[in-house]
Amino acid sequence: MSTTKLRLHIRERYVVMENAIVRVTLSKPDGIVTAIKYNHMDNLLETANDESNRGYWDLVWSEAGSSGTTGTYDRIAATNFEVVVETEEQIELSFSRKWDTSLQGKLAPLNIDKRFILLRDSSGFYSYAIYERLEGWPGFNLDETRIAFKLKKNKFRYMAMADNRRRYMPLPDDRLPGRGQALDYPEAVLLVDPIDPQFKGEVDDKYSYSGENEEVKVHGWISMDGGVGFWQIMASNEFRTGGSTKQDLTSHVGPTTLAMFVSAHYGGEDLVLKFGEGEAWNKVFGPVFIYLNSTNSQPQQDPLSLWEDAKQQALEQIESWPYNFPASEDFPKSAQRGNVTGTLLIKDRYVSDDDVVGNGAYIGLAPPGEVGSWQTEGKGYQFWSRADEEGDFSINNIRIGEYNLYAWMPGFIGGFKHDQNLNITPGCKIDMGKLVYEPARDGPTLWEIGIPDRTAQQFYVPDPNPKYINKLYINHPDRFRQYGLWERYGESYPDRDLVYTVGQSNYTTDWFFAHVPRRKNANSYKATTWQIKFKLEAVEPNGKYYLRLAIASAAQAELQVRTNNPDQNPALFTSGLIGKDNAIARHGIHGLYWLFNVEMPSALFIKGINTIYLTQANATSPFQGIMYDYIRLEAP
Repeated sequence: MSTTKLRLHIRERYVVMENAIVRVTLSKPDGIVTAIKYNHMDNLLETANDESNRGYWDLVWSEAGSSGTTGTYDRIAATNFEVVVETEEQIELSFSRKWDTSLQGKLAPLNIDKRFILLRDSSGFYSYAIYERLEGWPGFNLDETRIAFKLKKNKFRYMAMADNRRRYMPLPDDRLPGRGQALDYPEAVLLVDPIDPQFKGEVDDKYSYSGENEEVKVHGWISMDGGVGFWQIMASNEFRTGGSTKQDLTSHVGPTTLAMFVSAHYGGEDLVLKFGEGEAWNKVFGPVFIYLNSTNSQPQQDPLSLWEDAKQQALEQIESWPYNFPASEDFPKSAQRGNVTGTLLIKDRYVSDDDVVGNGAYIGLAPPGEVGSWQTEGKGYQFWSRADEEGDFSINNIRIGEYNLYAWMPGFIGGFKHDQNLNITPGCKIDMGKLVYEPARDGPTLWEIGIPDRTAQQFYVPDPNPKYINKLYINHPDRFRQYGLWERYGESYPDRDLVYTVGQSNYTTDWFFAHVPRRKNANSYKATTWQIKFKLEAVEPNGKYYLRLAIASAAQAELQVRTNNPDQNPALFTSGLIGKDNAIARHGIHGLYWLFNVEMPSALFIKGINTIYLTQANATSPFQGIMYDYIRLEAP
């Protein structure tokens, strides 16, 4: 075969595209990847699976007005096949399906066009899709959409997603009844009789391998037998829900590799895309790159070096974003996009007389909304950057459209939104100049607990129950990724709840990372009340104190605040029922961010020892609770 030639074979039920490196077979007209031939392996995908269950796009949808995050599962099967591009340099294939009223109630009201691209010298292939709704179509909810690949389970046993998050993995058989014991939710299984005894006593849970969008650019699998790597590279997060710090699934036992685009993971129903009657919409998901590598040319090479090579390939893909080769006009090239620059400063007169430079601040463009609305936004596109040590930022390759500029800064509470909408046009270069964010503040800090960084990672995370361990996270900075840590609260505080004394307690050892209920018996739980004790040398008469409560996660929780009277009724403050992010159960140290500012009249306080009572009042499940980010009391 010529090393410079692409080949396309169109058969009755299949389409095959190949170069000198890889051959990809897709079902026709469905557009399901049935085989990937690479190196010495005829098919990297699991041939024991039905052809429809190997490499596919899928979605979950529900009728308009539905609640929750589940619905009808649809492995997207196209009805029309077309060759979009066939040159010496590129093949691009389209597998599409159109929606009409005869499909109402049967399929999500979307036109979907799945594209697959093979370049001449590429060690892998690309996939993207255009989702479209036309005016007048019925409303519906899009709960989830993604790409999934199921690899050969007897070959791909080593998974990698970060330098300190990679390991030899159990088999899917180990999760089956008899070998695996289901735990408190179906994704978590205790391996009691695994085929490979080294995994005995470990918990397998796909959520243990979740990661933040901004951090996981590449993840995948290595076959030690023959030294082959299969990697999913996402060069941009612009098309994903929830911004750069949104967490999602990556790879997990299967061996499965996912490219998640829309999901309610770590955010709950607020992240479901809800379309109204007649609402038009268009969005491009991807392209993502499926990269293949091997040790074939150097048989003595360590297969783990394939991970290093995959990371380098990810950097090269990021550098070349936005790609110049997708044929769809819905995917704009670099010249059709705009750029925004500026400087972020933070003004907090109780921290510094001068403005603080926004070193490390998150700066982003997202569709217009309220402060922080980008957390739950998914219909449009988002573009995020980090400010440098001078607070300068540059956001490049922004798709045309109308946006708000949002920001938040580790070390300061709350979030910023620029008061004017930005209109991005092709080739524009907008300099925002100096932007000044003034976080909520009414007086000097009397005391504070934690560090405002939108996570609970700085608090005390206990050791896991020895019966429920993932060995990867022993002596690991992500201690929170172990199963069952919510149960450790009741074990740590069997007779009374947490009491934190300002000036004596240390939040890294004395403030439990999750405010959860306590188990009463096998099937019931009770609310827990934490106390913060502090001394006031004097009370400002007729003044107002402010309690700032920054919440890193909430799962069907109700936070109540009382002062100096645990029975105060009604409570001084209640959040009402908040949050469905499930971050506690899914080993995430944060979900959606909340900030509550509680006004506290001076009459509530006394000279001497005072106590603030924080009650998590909803207690019907072990997973309900709150993770605090940061708490501060301000004097008048």
